[in-house]
Amino acid sequence: MTTAPERSLTQDEQIDQLSRYNFGWADTDTAGAGAKRGLSEAVVRDISDKKSEPEWMLASRLKALSIFGKKPMPNWGSDLSGIDFDNIKYFVRSTEKQATTWDDLPADIKNTYDKLGIPEAEKQRL
Repeated sequence: MTTAPERSLTQDEQIDQLSRYNFGWADTDTAGAGAKRGLSEAVVRDISDKKSEPEWMLASRLKALSIFGKKPMPNWGSDLSGIDFDNIKYFVRSTEKQATTWDDLPADIKNTYDKLGIPEAEKQRL
């Protein structure tokens, strides 16, 4: 019995196949929902405040921000012109408290563990 040879995928079909998300779900970004986008003095001050940093750290961050703002984009290596720095969330605090046991985890995190098939033993190692 002979079988028909398999048809090779075109490049577009291969790209389409590789870009599909096969796991069937995506979690919402509840932690990052309220995070500010962009990098400005106000954002740096807000990040420093949320992290309860000392004044010297804030001063160092503000100095770095000033230097960053004066630097041109590098013209060597990869093309970085497509980066939209004003659309990046530079700091997202995941939760108010860190879970130390499986029971302390939020339901959405537990669901993700289950969907990924993480064994019970790994869950208990939190």
